[in-house]
Amino acid sequence: MSEREALYNLLKQTFILLDDGDRRLFGRYNLSPTRYYALLHISENPGLSSSELSDRLLCDKSNVTRIVKGLESSGYISRKPHETDGRTLRLYLTAQGKEVCNDVSQAHQTYNELRLSCISEISQGNLLENLSLLNDSLQNELSLPVNGHHAETS
Repeated sequence: MSEREALYNLLKQTFILLDDGDRRLFGRYNLSPTRYYALLHISENPGLSSSELSDRLLCDKSNVTRIVKGLESSGYISRKPHETDGRTLRLYLTAQGKEVCNDVSQAHQTYNELRLSCISEISQGNLLENLSLLNDSLQNELSLPVNGHHAETS
């Protein structure tokens, strides 16, 4: 196995472990990771449209519609008409949604501090820099057409 393949497998396993931990934490609040991140995006961008939320969550509009309806029925968000575009609805957190989002965000931050406490400050800086480079590269790749890149073999 090449080093790059080992790195990929380690990143994938790390993601799975982080995701499982997140699912367990968010589950205590009756949220999925996607529903939590929807609340967080709406909290950070009050008046966000469903289309903008779809872009931020990297999921299709029908999935976002289902997420929004679920959050609305839970009393966490409200939909209000756009001021100038009658076809568009803007998304806002309710008071209950703000409270849940704040509670979960604080619990998530505390949990992440615990999970990442094994990494030294120096290593953390290097890891952050390298993962940022990888993230930028992956974002650029996603913006290419499906056949717009070449798979390299080593």
